Amino acid sequence: QVQVVESGGGLVQAGGSLRLSCTASGLTFDDYAMGWFRQAPGKEREGVSCISWSGGSTYYADSVKGRFTISRDNAKNTLYLQMNSLKPEDTAMYYCAAVSPAIQALGVMTLREPNQFEYWGQGILVTVSS
Repeated sequence: QVQVVESGGGLVQAGGSLRLSCTASGLTFDDYAMGWFRQAPGKEREGVSCISWSGGSTYYADSVKGRFTISRDNAKNTLYLQMNSLKPEDTAMYYCAAVSPAIQALGVMTLREPNQFEYWGQGILVTVSS
């Protein structure tokens, strides 16, 4: 049984930093590209960032480029999202997801195709106060 679990969320002031972690079990982690999505209240889900299985390729939404960094440690089956210079508009539930191995091409366009992600976590809340 595949489990994807996010951690590291919480409340932070604008300008601050948080690091989200996502641990996946029940799958061969380094077979999967991974990504982060978020959904703010009353808004549609938004792709934030994704990373190739090796970690060699990373992609970001324009809204977070230069502030967020995605990384992974395949030995620990863990995905990370380092979030710096946080803004109140970054407030959202953040979800970790695994890209279906059937998807051959990974890129910014993958962030607009949540149906290409096979496994999802339950989400973790990030609140940025002004």
